[in-house]
Amino acid sequence: MPSGSHPVDAAALLFRRATRDDLPAIVAMLADDPLGALREANASPLPNCYHDAFDAIDLDPNIELVVAQAAGSGVVGVLQLSFIPNISHRGGWRALIEGVRVATESRSGGVGRQLLSWAVERARQRGCLMVQLTSDKTRSDAIRFYEGLGFVASHEGMKLHLPRDPGDQV
Repeated sequence: MPSGSHPVDAAALLFRRATRDDLPAIVAMLADDPLGALREANASPLPNCYHDAFDAIDLDPNIELVVAQAAGSGVVGVLQLSFIPNISHRGGWRALIEGVRVATESRSGGVGRQLLSWAVERARQRGCLMVQLTSDKTRSDAIRFYEGLGFVASHEGMKLHLPRDPGDQV
């Protein structure tokens, strides 16, 4: 467990849809690593772009922003779960897991494992045929973690980043 960690009873975690009040904790977790620090704006107050994104997610019945909350404390984990219909696989649905983070002080205590297990079960409940995720190639610890949960690097993923409109405020 990382230095300065506070053990969390992973068995006593509550998994629930995020609320707007959770946004500061979510953005803080997203920004708390070398890659996230470059792309997130963890400021107080949070930039409106986070509130706008939350509102869009909250309105979409096929997207769930889910937090893990430890008994007697705040949010210790987050992920976004999107349910995607497909023509492929005989019209089967798939679940896409993104933005997985565990608060620094709660890492290596089973929170991530419980959060991912919850997400896989939620995908089953929604009738998904598969669960997929991506991880930046530089996140070797995360990749080993996902492989340990049974995820297989069966495809080569690619992304094309589109520039933001210069007038957009981050």
